[in-house]
Amino acid sequence: MYDVFGLGNALVDTEVNIDDGFLHTHRIAKGHMTLVDTELMQSLVAAVADLPKNSCSGGSAANTIYAVQGLGLKACYNCRLAPDQTGDFFVQDLTASGVEINANAQGAEGHKNSGSSGQCLVLITDDAERTMMTDLGISVELSVNEVNTTALQNSRYYYVEGYMAASPSATAASVHCREVSERHGINVAVSLSDVSMVEFCRDGLNQMLGNGINQLFCNEEEALSWANTDRIDIAIKELKDIAPEVYVTLGAKGSIAVAKEGGGEASGVAVKPVDTTGAGDIYAGAVLAARCRGATPAQAAQFANRCAAELITHYGARLTAIEDYHRLLDKL
Repeated sequence: MYDVFGLGNALVDTEVNIDDGFLHTHRIAKGHMTLVDTELMQSLVAAVADLPKNSCSGGSAANTIYAVQGLGLKACYNCRLAPDQTGDFFVQDLTASGVEINANAQGAEGHKNSGSSGQCLVLITDDAERTMMTDLGISVELSVNEVNTTALQNSRYYYVEGYMAASPSATAASVHCREVSERHGINVAVSLSDVSMVEFCRDGLNQMLGNGINQLFCNEEEALSWANTDRIDIAIKELKDIAPEVYVTLGAKGSIAVAKEGGGEASGVAVKPVDTTGAGDIYAGAVLAARCRGATPAQAAQFANRCAAELITHYGARLTAIEDYHRLLDKL
């Protein structure tokens, strides 16, 4: 029924261009994702109220699932939202691409969720670096109740973002999905998502990973932090104990696909970046799409590099239209 079943936070991403002085004034760590409460989020939103901005449904795994759908596969996404304007926007924006969302995302009929939907303020500096301030809102309450187990059982891949490790109930939902996948022979793919998850939510990540998964996605910084080393070869050796197929992104240098057969280094694509938001998300989606189409890990990594390179020449975590993803298939 589905090529990829996704689980993750449901956030409305709002991208805005700022300078380094803004980060300094508000004591924000550049280049990372920071979880904030609703009060601080409202303060930051007010601080950028007069600046041009762009919004779309987002969240790391949601961006990956969007890419999977855009690259010609069938995907579904399970998440938790409030029945508010932000939640309505998320549902309308994501389903317009063809992605199916769990019917109870905003609550069951007659029992709507209370609270506010999650938001992510993406602050983009002139060097194309993105800094994310995230208020998970009701998404932090994602639980097993939001999981459509039937849809999961009828999928080829289960993909989950590492950000789930920040919430006990979301971690439990992730573990449930992995266990269901293991019983039904579904490939399990996990992204470490951000170095902050590795440093502060490692116990949750370990629960999500269990005794091993099929595919692991991370960037170089996350890999080095996971292995507590400054050598990527040592980090990769440790990551191979988690998954037989590992993808490590290296920024402009490209990426590395680690696999028993068909692995190797994939060179980067020279472009002038304007915004790196979502590069890792589209990379994972492109790898999954390529692997579903029979590409080797190395071929999938090279295709994913091309897709990520295309994305970072635009503002925002996604390409402008779903048709733009269709055109990327010519690069496969």
